[in-house]
Formats: sequence, C-alpha cells, structure tokens
Amino acid sequence: MPPRPALNPDPATRAWAPAPAPAPRLLTMRGKLLPLAGLYLVQGLPYGLQSGLLPVLLRARGLSLTRVGLAKALYAPWLFKLVWAPLVDTRGSPRAWLTLSTAALGLVCGLLASHPPATAGQAGLPATVAGLLLLLNLAAAVQDVALDMLAVRLLEPAELGPGNTVQVVAYKLGAVLAGGGLLALVPTLSWPLLFLLLAATYWLAAALTWVAPALRQLPPPLPSEHPRHTLHLGQDLLAVPGTLWTVGFVLTYKLGEQGTSALFPLLLLDCGISTPELGLWNGVGAVACSIAGSSLGGALLARHRQPLPLLKSALQFRLGGLACQTALLFHLDSPGASLAPSTVLRGAALLSLCLQHFLGGLVTTTTFTLMMRCSQLAPSALQATHYSLLATLELLGKLLMGTLAGALADSLGPRLCFFVFLALSATPMLYLGLAPNTLA
Repeated sequence: MPPRPALNPDPATRAWAPAPAPAPRLLTMRGKLLPLAGLYLVQGLPYGLQSGLLPVLLRARGLSLTRVGLAKALYAPWLFKLVWAPLVDTRGSPRAWLTLSTAALGLVCGLLASHPPATAGQAGLPATVAGLLLLLNLAAAVQDVALDMLAVRLLEPAELGPGNTVQVVAYKLGAVLAGGGLLALVPTLSWPLLFLLLAATYWLAAALTWVAPALRQLPPPLPSEHPRHTLHLGQDLLAVPGTLWTVGFVLTYKLGEQGTSALFPLLLLDCGISTPELGLWNGVGAVACSIAGSSLGGALLARHRQPLPLLKSALQFRLGGLACQTALLFHLDSPGASLAPSTVLRGAALLSLCLQHFLGGLVTTTTFTLMMRCSQLAPSALQATHYSLLATLELLGKLLMGTLAGALADSLGPRLCFFVFLALSATPMLYLGLAPNTLA
C-alpha cells in the first residue's frame, strides 16, 4: 500500500511496525477493529481505482501503454507523507483529520464525475482529470497518516495481530471493490455514475467517522519519542545496522514483478479479453490470491520461519512464475493463438495472473517482516522514523517501474520487455546472498 508512529505507508501492501507503548483499554477489541476495518476499506478504494480500473479504461479508450503507465506518476503524494505527517501528528485530532480527508475524497470524486478520463484518440489524460487524481491521492495520503496514527494510539500490543489482519484484508477488499468490482460494472454504469457512487461512499464514511464511539473515546496522545529533526538525522538512520542493504533490497525487489503486473493485463485486453472479465480476474481474483499469499507468509513466519530463507524460496518461485508468464506471452504473439472462451491458452493466461499475485503477496509480507527486523535494530527514538523511511523507499521502487513499464513496452516491444523483467526479478535473489548477519 511517514512519522505515523508505527505503521507502513505503502498503498498496495501494508504491515505494521511495533507500537511505542500500550494504550489504556477503553473499548473492547471488536469496538476498535470494526471502525478501523471500515476506514481501511474506503482507504483502499483510490488504490484499486488507479491500479485496476483506470489503466483498463484508458487503454480501452486508445491510449498508448506509455501514457497509461505515466498515469501512475499521480501516486506522487504518497512519497511525500513525511512533509505533512508532523502536522497531522501535532495539530488537531485523528478524528478531525480522518473526517476532513475522507470528506475531501468524496468531493474530489464528485468533481471527477463531471470530467471523462479521455476520448478515443486523445494523447493523454486531460489536465483537469490529472489534477483531480493528484488531489485524490493527496487526500488519501493525508487520510493514511491520520488512520495509522489512530491505530497506533487505539490498539494495545496484544491487539496488533488481529488489527494487522483487519488492516490488510479490509484495505485489499477496498482495492478489489474499486479495481475489479467497479470495472465489472463499466458496461452498466457510466463514468459519472461510478464516481458519484464513490463520492457517496466517502461522504457516508466521513459521517460515520465523526460519530464513531471508538474515535470519540480516543486515548490522549503518548509523549513523543521521536528525535528532533536535525541535519544528522539521515546519517543516524543510515548508521543503523543493515539499513544500507535493506534500502537497496526494498528499492529493487519488486521491479520485475511490478512491470509484469502493470503490463500483462493490458496485453490480455489487447488480445481480446473483455473489460468485465479482465476486471473480475485482475481485480477480484488477483487480490484474493494476494491476500492468500500474504496470509501464507504470515502463517509461515508465525511458525518461526526465518525471513531470509523464506524470502529466498519465495523469490525463486516468483521467478519461475514469471518465466511461465513470459512463455505465455510468446504464445499470444504467435500466429493462430486464440484467447477465445474455453481455450487452454486463455485459462493459462488468467491463472498466471492469479499465481503472480499470490507469490507477490508472499514475497511482500516476508519483506516487510525483514524491514521491521531492521528497524528494531535502531534506537527506540528512531524506530518509527526508520521504518517509515524503508516503507517510503519500497513504494518508490514500485511506482518507478509501474510508471515506466508502458514506455519500455512501447520502445522495446513486449517480448524483450518481459526478458528485462525476468532479469530484474532474478537480481534480488543474487542480492539476498549479500544480506548482513544482523538480519539473519
């Protein structure tokens, strides 16, 4: 999927760092998890909208792969959460920030309802639509900081396990609803109706946020452990054992996977798979498999599996899955290949989508566990900031390839482009052999 004291900022895959101290027990665990589940669900909507719904709609309207990929640059506000996170942390309450940011998301969706994304043959997104999508990401990033700060203050250490499960599942369900569910409704609902539906959902969530008992009874903020921001803060963060290696890994471990996940669905669309069917498989099916992969990773780690050996095995399986997907791509390009219903090639292509998301979920969960382990080596006053740094760089690596994948395919061609993705997916396996002993 910032100085949000203990949580990960990524919009696609999310995990929590250790909370600073237990909060007073003011509510039952269910009373805390239900509002958190609802808020994380609506927080996943913008990610699903821009990762699942928007690329397919833009490609169906004739935009090039380069233009479709460049639309991911609108995720940029998520990379600058450290800029406004101190403001959210020190001014006002999480309840007020959540209500305002959620209502702002509804307002932006209402404005988007009156602006179609593109017309056939248009060179790219209209400037107004691009600006509104940028504002959508800005409001979602502010909401993310406030929501994670709320969870840190609200949940006790014993509740972090159930809370983390609720966070991941609810967030990805929101992404499914916006990316796959709405895409399946495209033949029935127009662009304006889709965004009016999203706007109504956000405004309802904002109203419920304001009256939720869990937020009205929020315990007072804990004294800050964060160090003052100085010119030496960056040096202190990088001096933590294992940090430089972990920075290199999180920047590169998703490059190949992100490129294939951005391009392969669009290539299937070009080969004749319908938009609703693609939305079902690449939205609902793929995210369900991603949740299953993340759950498997969590279960294996809970059985005291060490992150590094598990990560090595997961990366090997992922490389094998990508090799199979590349072979399928060659078959799709061959004369006489058909993706007609009930053909083996069609089934294999759609199943490969789900397999890659399953393996991606497994790899991501294990990687975030490794990031937590690295952050726990930092002094207590630096742990939250250290984890936020790693999570932001992890997001940067994914956005970089997601943005450039279309341009690579247009310039190199799909076949050569997928060979590049294979090489990028093999690199983290080699880099894993350089892991410092402090992370073992």
